[in-house]
Amino acid sequence: MPPRGPLAHLRVVCLTGFMGSGKTTVGRMLARQIGWRFVDLDERIEEGAGLCIPTIFERLGEAVFRQMEQEALREALGQSAERAQATVIALGGGTFAQPGNAALLQEEGCPVVWLRCRPEVLLERCALVTNRPLFRDEASFLALYQQRLPYYEQAGHRVQSEAEPGAAVEQILALGILERVMT
Repeated sequence: MPPRGPLAHLRVVCLTGFMGSGKTTVGRMLARQIGWRFVDLDERIEEGAGLCIPTIFERLGEAVFRQMEQEALREALGQSAERAQATVIALGGGTFAQPGNAALLQEEGCPVVWLRCRPEVLLERCALVTNRPLFRDEASFLALYQQRLPYYEQAGHRVQSEAEPGAAVEQILALGILERVMT
């Protein structure tokens, strides 16, 4: 089914997945390969707040972070429309699990690609990373993964992201949902 909505003709695609699934890495590679603009939602939030995400969680709380996240998503979509730029957006790990965001992306006609990865691989990738505010220990990590899984499963497209990032990019390209931009 072709994308419908105000941004469908502009081509915006969003990457979703749990922390460590490769959204930023794959998103950058994909955007570079097809000549699209790349937006990392977490980086946008940090730039706008002047704080890193763990500090936002610590000082302002998760509810405020989620509001900032939705505003950043709306802003990224709006800029894509204003500038008429095809854009790959790497969502934060919890962005698609927020009902308002999933509905917004659906209304805008943005295809969402879930970067699937087994929890054991995600855990291994995130174990030594210190900037993930919702990663406290293995049990809470796996519980959060299970909590978000039903939301990720609602994404319109799925690719495996356990191998090297280039393989995930090739899988996304094989979906046939993107057009290369000639520069």
